[in-house]
Amino acid sequence: MECTEYSGQEMDHPEQSDHESDHTEHPGKESGHTEHPGKESGHTEHPGKESDHKGHLGKESDSRETQTTDMGLQQETCDVNFPQPDNTSTSQVQESRGNMGRRVVKQTEKPYICEECGYRADCKAHLFRHMRTHTGEKPYKCDQCDYSAALKSNLVNHIRKHTGEKPYMCGECGYRTILKSDLSRHLRTHTGEKPYKCDQCDYSAARKHNLDSHITQHTGDKPFTCGECGYRTAQRCKLSLHMKIHTGEKPYKCDQCDYSAAYKSNLDKHLRKHTGEKPYMCGDCGYRAVLKSDLSRHLRSHTGEKPYKCDQCDYSAAHKSNLDSHLRKHTGEKPYLCGECGYRAARKAHLFLHMKTHTGERPYKCDQCDYSAAQKSNLDQHQAKHTGEKPYMCGECGYRAARKSKLLVHMRTHTGERPYKCEQCGYSAAQKSNLDEHVAKHTGEKPYICGECGYRAIRKSKLVIHMRTHSGEKPYKCDQCEYSATQKCTLDRHRLKHTGEKPYRCDQCGYSATKKSNLVKHRRKHTDENPTCEGSVGTGRLEK
Repeated sequence: MECTEYSGQEMDHPEQSDHESDHTEHPGKESGHTEHPGKESGHTEHPGKESDHKGHLGKESDSRETQTTDMGLQQETCDVNFPQPDNTSTSQVQESRGNMGRRVVKQTEKPYICEECGYRADCKAHLFRHMRTHTGEKPYKCDQCDYSAALKSNLVNHIRKHTGEKPYMCGECGYRTILKSDLSRHLRTHTGEKPYKCDQCDYSAARKHNLDSHITQHTGDKPFTCGECGYRTAQRCKLSLHMKIHTGEKPYKCDQCDYSAAYKSNLDKHLRKHTGEKPYMCGDCGYRAVLKSDLSRHLRSHTGEKPYKCDQCDYSAAHKSNLDSHLRKHTGEKPYLCGECGYRAARKAHLFLHMKTHTGERPYKCDQCDYSAAQKSNLDQHQAKHTGEKPYMCGECGYRAARKSKLLVHMRTHTGERPYKCEQCGYSAAQKSNLDEHVAKHTGEKPYICGECGYRAIRKSKLVIHMRTHSGEKPYKCDQCEYSATQKCTLDRHRLKHTGEKPYRCDQCGYSATKKSNLVKHRRKHTDENPTCEGSVGTGRLEK
């Protein structure tokens, strides 16, 4: 016979829990008397009171019928005693567990709803914890610092930062961590497991937040917005990191120097400068890196992989930052602004380098002379002067360069390639710096200003050279005499006096010159650009 259950309601005849009955029924034990729903039995039952009928807990009765002990009590899978949700929100399933004969209500939906955001929970305790995200309540306080948390588990994890405890260890490589979940994720680096699959492409990830970030590439959704500057992002954690730009907060401190960082990953990277540790190694060439991401990027130099594609042209890049920078050529966007002079840059790194023109900072020092540079690339180029090393060679003419970028520019003299186009006229250039200088002729813009005399320049390099007129600096030294120059091109011309070399040759006759300007003058004789002048071929002189 079925036992009708009343959730939170009294039966037709009230039961008196304050008075004992002659016969009390045990859970899982059926009385010899048959009960009918809605009809008063001859024996009133009371939980916790033994019946005069012989019966023992766990022993089956003759009828093997399952009943609830109290018709007004409904047992849920959640252990917390909260008011019941509407019965329409749950699916009730009757189960027989061993000989106990209990009725269990399984919730196949999430009946507890947050009125603020629509979040649903299967347990009211979970909803209670969720509400703290709206109220900001953080009841769990650290007794060693100002940290507080909404969840006790977060406080426990935080305290391990004070104690240094890392109880979870990887058996493969000895990696240790504070959180068990971090260890689980770490183990996937050994197993290669990527359980999170994109349902729109073949992408898979070892971590769910990486998948969430990837999915936004399909949807374009960026729900998290900065109230200060309008920056939008697909992930809340990215917004939290971004906000530190406005607050200036740098909570991660180095215990060996005064360095502090806004991001823990930056501190971890910095600490390796003290230890010299470079744990990530390339199996092809032995290159070692401080960061795994650096190694991943390096490996593309072997594979030639360029996974980042421009959707407006055929450009592709090995690094996403390069694609982002390239896209700004299409949009013209230059979001990074110098507060000193109004200079704008498409990349943050360019603004950072520009700021050194105001501060005069030259952190890169040569260990063989007094030379210092604002940029590492300039120091690398300078050091090649000491070693004489020029590893990059042109296959067409044998030209050698200390830098790969110089060789690439040189190759355009053979191919005639001029990839940098002016949008206002037909001008094109082999080098971007030449295009920038040309464009300034249209705009009249001269963004680089001398703080001494107000001189303005189109190019930064022009300003650097100009500043030497104030400082008297002549960094280019001749290794065969005491001559020094403010510009490298001037030193190069001087050296020709020692070598007797005349590198500039006329392609129509045998004339050669030490200076390009002399060759330009000579060529006018062939083009009749200056018909009043007749040249003596090979002398470099003009006769009237």
